[in-house]
Amino acid sequence: MTLYFLRHASAGQPKKGNPEKDAKRALDQDGMEQCRYIGSALAALDITVDALLSSPLKRATQTASLVGNEIGYDGKMQLEAALRPGAGFEDFRALLVKYAKCEAIMVVGHNPNLSEFLSLLVSEGQSDSTVDLKKGAVARVETRGKSGTLEWLLTPKSVRTIYASAAGRGKKK
Repeated sequence: MTLYFLRHASAGQPKKGNPEKDAKRALDQDGMEQCRYIGSALAALDITVDALLSSPLKRATQTASLVGNEIGYDGKMQLEAALRPGAGFEDFRALLVKYAKCEAIMVVGHNPNLSEFLSLLVSEGQSDSTVDLKKGAVARVETRGKSGTLEWLLTPKSVRTIYASAAGRGKKK
Protein backbone atom coordinates (compact mmCIF):
# COMPACT_ATOMS: atom_id res chain seq x y z
CA MET A 1 0.00 0.00 0.00
CA THR A 2 1.12 3.53 -0.71
CA LEU A 3 0.59 5.88 2.22
CA TYR A 4 0.68 9.66 1.99
CA PHE A 5 1.22 11.32 5.36
CA LEU A 6 -0.01 14.93 5.24
CA ARG A 7 0.37 17.14 8.28
CA HIS A 8 -2.27 19.85 8.56
CA ALA A 9 -1.18 23.23 7.25
CA SER A 10 -0.64 26.38 9.32
CA ALA A 11 -3.52 27.36 11.58
CA GLY A 12 -1.98 30.13 13.66
CA GLN A 13 -1.26 29.80 17.34
CA PRO A 14 -2.93 27.08 19.43
CA LYS A 15 -5.64 28.10 21.86
CA LYS A 16 -4.02 26.93 25.07
CA GLY A 17 -6.24 25.51 27.76
CA ASN A 18 -9.40 25.22 25.67
CA PRO A 19 -9.54 21.95 23.68
CA GLU A 20 -12.96 22.81 22.19
CA LYS A 21 -11.73 26.09 20.70
CA ASP A 22 -8.52 24.41 19.54
CA ALA A 23 -10.51 21.69 17.75
CA LYS A 24 -12.32 24.42 15.77
CA ARG A 25 -9.13 26.31 14.85
CA ALA A 26 -9.17 26.99 11.11
CA LEU A 27 -6.32 27.33 8.65
CA ASP A 28 -4.83 30.80 8.34
CA GLN A 29 -3.81 32.44 5.04
CA ASP A 30 -0.38 30.77 5.14
CA GLY A 31 -2.06 27.42 5.67
CA MET A 32 -4.33 27.86 2.67
CA GLU A 33 -1.33 28.81 0.54
CA GLN A 34 0.59 25.77 1.81
CA CYS A 35 -2.33 23.55 0.74
CA ARG A 36 -2.34 25.09 -2.74
CA TYR A 37 1.40 24.48 -3.19
CA ILE A 38 1.33 20.91 -1.88
CA GLY A 39 -1.89 20.09 -3.73
CA SER A 40 -0.52 21.47 -7.01
CA ALA A 41 2.72 19.50 -6.57
CA LEU A 42 0.81 16.28 -5.89
CA ALA A 43 -1.41 16.92 -8.91
CA ALA A 44 1.69 17.51 -11.07
CA LEU A 45 3.01 14.15 -9.83
CA ASP A 46 -0.34 12.61 -10.85
CA ILE A 47 -1.01 11.36 -7.31
CA THR A 48 -4.33 9.61 -6.77
CA VAL A 49 -5.67 7.97 -3.63
CA ASP A 50 -8.42 5.46 -2.95
CA ALA A 51 -9.22 6.94 0.45
CA LEU A 52 -8.72 10.32 2.10
CA LEU A 53 -8.65 10.00 5.89
CA SER A 54 -8.55 12.95 8.27
CA SER A 55 -8.50 13.83 11.90
CA PRO A 56 -11.89 15.36 12.73
CA LEU A 57 -10.29 18.66 13.85
CA LYS A 58 -11.12 21.59 11.57
CA ARG A 59 -7.57 22.47 10.48
CA ALA A 60 -7.00 18.86 9.39
CA THR A 61 -10.30 18.52 7.53
CA GLN A 62 -9.66 21.82 5.75
CA THR A 63 -6.19 20.65 4.72
CA ALA A 64 -7.57 17.31 3.52
CA SER A 65 -10.35 19.00 1.58
CA LEU A 66 -8.13 21.59 -0.11
CA VAL A 67 -5.39 19.13 -1.06
CA GLY A 68 -7.95 16.48 -2.03
CA ASN A 69 -9.61 18.98 -4.35
CA GLU A 70 -6.26 19.82 -6.00
CA ILE A 71 -5.55 16.14 -6.75
CA GLY A 72 -9.09 15.53 -8.02
CA TYR A 73 -10.22 13.26 -5.20
CA ASP A 74 -13.97 12.85 -5.57
CA GLY A 75 -14.71 10.31 -2.84
CA LYS A 76 -15.98 11.06 0.64
CA MET A 77 -13.41 12.16 3.20
CA GLN A 78 -13.41 9.78 6.17
CA LEU A 79 -12.98 11.25 9.66
CA GLU A 80 -10.87 8.94 11.81
CA ALA A 81 -10.25 9.23 15.56
CA ALA A 82 -6.92 7.39 15.07
CA LEU A 83 -5.62 10.63 13.50
CA ARG A 84 -6.66 12.93 16.37
CA PRO A 85 -4.01 14.51 18.58
CA GLY A 86 -3.04 12.04 21.29
CA ALA A 87 -3.95 8.89 19.34
CA GLY A 88 -1.53 6.01 19.71
CA PHE A 89 0.43 3.96 17.19
CA GLU A 90 -1.78 0.91 17.82
CA ASP A 91 -4.80 3.03 16.83
CA PHE A 92 -2.96 3.95 13.65
CA ARG A 93 -2.07 0.30 12.95
CA ALA A 94 -5.77 -0.62 13.32
CA LEU A 95 -6.60 2.15 10.83
CA LEU A 96 -4.19 0.65 8.29
CA VAL A 97 -5.80 -2.76 8.74
CA LYS A 98 -9.24 -1.20 8.20
CA TYR A 99 -8.13 0.24 4.84
CA ALA A 100 -5.81 -2.63 3.83
CA LYS A 101 -7.69 -3.28 0.57
CA CYS A 102 -6.82 0.20 -0.72
CA GLU A 103 -3.82 0.66 -2.99
CA ALA A 104 -3.17 4.25 -1.86
CA ILE A 105 -4.46 6.30 1.06
CA MET A 106 -3.77 9.77 2.38
CA VAL A 107 -3.84 10.34 6.13
CA VAL A 108 -4.13 13.91 7.41
CA GLY A 109 -3.36 14.69 11.01
CA HIS A 110 -1.26 16.44 13.62
CA ASN A 111 2.14 16.40 15.23
CA PRO A 112 3.61 14.89 17.22
CA ASN A 113 1.54 11.77 16.34
CA LEU A 114 1.87 11.88 12.54
CA SER A 115 5.66 12.26 12.66
CA GLU A 116 5.82 9.49 15.28
CA PHE A 117 3.63 7.14 13.21
CA LEU A 118 5.72 7.83 10.10
CA SER A 119 8.98 7.36 12.01
CA LEU A 120 7.87 4.11 13.64
CA LEU A 121 6.71 2.75 10.30
CA VAL A 122 9.94 3.51 8.40
CA SER A 123 12.25 2.47 11.26
CA GLU A 124 10.44 -0.85 11.81
CA GLY A 125 9.37 0.30 15.26
CA GLN A 126 12.85 1.30 16.38
CA SER A 127 12.40 5.08 16.62
CA ASP A 128 9.53 7.51 16.97
CA SER A 129 11.65 10.52 16.00
CA THR A 130 13.25 9.61 12.66
CA VAL A 131 11.17 12.02 10.54
CA ASP A 132 9.77 15.45 11.40
CA LEU A 133 6.82 16.52 9.25
CA LYS A 134 6.55 20.30 9.02
CA LYS A 135 3.14 21.97 8.77
CA GLY A 136 1.63 21.24 5.38
CA ALA A 137 4.32 18.68 4.47
CA VAL A 138 3.53 15.41 2.73
CA ALA A 139 5.52 12.17 2.75
CA ARG A 140 5.10 9.12 0.52
CA VAL A 141 5.69 5.73 2.13
CA GLU A 142 5.54 2.33 0.47
CA THR A 143 4.42 -0.21 3.06
CA ARG A 144 5.12 -3.90 3.22
CA GLY A 145 3.73 -5.75 6.17
CA LYS A 146 4.39 -3.80 9.35
CA SER A 147 7.14 -1.60 7.95
CA GLY A 148 7.59 0.93 5.20
CA THR A 149 10.07 2.79 3.05
CA LEU A 150 10.08 6.56 2.85
CA GLU A 151 10.05 7.36 -0.88
CA TRP A 152 10.01 11.16 -0.61
CA LEU A 153 8.95 14.11 1.54
CA LEU A 154 7.85 17.53 0.28
CA THR A 155 7.45 20.66 2.37
CA PRO A 156 5.45 23.70 1.27
CA LYS A 157 8.67 25.74 1.43
CA SER A 158 10.55 23.40 -0.93
CA VAL A 159 7.64 23.27 -3.39
CA ARG A 160 7.31 27.08 -3.32
CA THR A 161 11.06 27.35 -4.08
CA ILE A 162 10.78 24.92 -7.00
CA TYR A 163 7.82 26.82 -8.47
CA ALA A 164 9.58 30.18 -8.04
CA SER A 165 12.72 28.83 -9.69
CA ALA A 166 10.75 27.39 -12.60
CA ALA A 167 8.86 30.67 -13.05
CA GLY A 168 12.16 32.58 -13.06
CA ARG A 169 13.57 30.33 -15.79
CA GLY A 170 10.42 30.79 -17.84
CA LYS A 171 10.89 34.57 -17.84
CA LYS A 172 14.48 34.32 -19.11
CA LYS A 173 13.43 32.74 -22.40
